Amino acid sequence: MLKGVRIGSQFKIGGKFILMVKIREALDTEREVIRERRVQAYEEHINSIPKGHWEALKTAISSDADEQQGVELLVAEIKGEIAGSVALFPPKSDAYKGLADMLEYPEIRMLAVSPEYRGKGIAEELIRECIQRAKSKGFPCIGLHTAEFMKSALLIYKRMGFERIPQFDFQPANDGIIVKAFNLSIK
Repeated sequence: MLKGVRIGSQFKIGGKFILMVKIREALDTEREVIRERRVQAYEEHINSIPKGHWEALKTAISSDADEQQGVELLVAEIKGEIAGSVALFPPKSDAYKGLADMLEYPEIRMLAVSPEYRGKGIAEELIRECIQRAKSKGFPCIGLHTAEFMKSALLIYKRMGFERIPQFDFQPANDGIIVKAFNLSIK
């Protein structure tokens, strides 16, 4: 296996098995496409949240925060196409540009799967890769933040065993929407 590349599960689309998903580090030349696809993936929430919150979220997911020192930007590739992505922030990084506490463990951010690939387990493959990377570095847990309106993401996180840690919640747009903190023990 190539360094930094993991082959995940096979996925069925339209009743046919396709090539396995490849989880790998993003190329620098892919960063802009990844950011555009993140926005497209998150647009499903545009009508369920206040406009100001959408603008703050859009700014955050299309920012260059994933270029901070130590951030691992990962993609799920299927047949040469980027089907999803995630950023794994190292401990004590300013993942939310001053809005949230810096955590003592790695944090999953900006998880996004293109709409045509949803429901195939790609988000879970990306999360598993983040967990494996954090575990291989000796961290006892991994964290993430998400909002209540991200119902599909919440279901995945809960199914995978993430637990609430409300002391690290924050409110990014001063509109009553709380971004909830979760972590998972990976000892």
